[in-house]
Amino acid sequence: MSEVSPEQIQQFVDACHKAAGYGLVKCSSGNMSWRVADDIMLVTATKSWISDITPDQVAVCRISDGQVLNGRRPSIESGFHAGIFQNRADVNVVLHFQSPAATTIACCDPKAVNFNVILELPFYIGEVASIPFLIPGSAELASAVISAMQDHDMVMLKNHGLVTAGCDLNSTIQQAVFFELACDIILRAGDKIAPLSAETVAKLREMAKSPKASV
Repeated sequence: MSEVSPEQIQQFVDACHKAAGYGLVKCSSGNMSWRVADDIMLVTATKSWISDITPDQVAVCRISDGQVLNGRRPSIESGFHAGIFQNRADVNVVLHFQSPAATTIACCDPKAVNFNVILELPFYIGEVASIPFLIPGSAELASAVISAMQDHDMVMLKNHGLVTAGCDLNSTIQQAVFFELACDIILRAGDKIAPLSAETVAKLREMAKSPKASV
């Protein structure tokens, strides 16, 4: 396909393997997409294992209408991937993952949790949204995720998992890894946890607005 090069597909495959290497997905759980042109995205194929996905298991789809362009059936969640791209010009990668600690909290009451226990949360991720359980692959789930991601870079799906979005492959994977780290710390610390102060969180979020800032 003229719109997508073999090198781009291999880069996407390598990123999928990296995400799995960090323990963000298990077996056929999770899915990822990458906007490679204005109206073209790569999406992991349905039932593929991100840990050992091959170029033949990457679907090429139009973002505007979801049309499959290479005969590979995309993940059932491809609807919210496309919807996020349609609504967020700053987003080029979407990752749906089910890492252990973060998914554990998603099975509890995420609204009652202060995730700002490490500086990477307010700096790289910001406020975390949450939505109730909705059937995977349904129009209702896609609509809820798209809505939540209009002004968030991370959303918890009750009893299901997480979705995060970023400008490129590495930064999106990094957000998922940092969030899993924060959730693991929260679970390990229990009632001894001491989150960052509101003042510190505000300062870190303000710092993050600078394109040259890093922590």
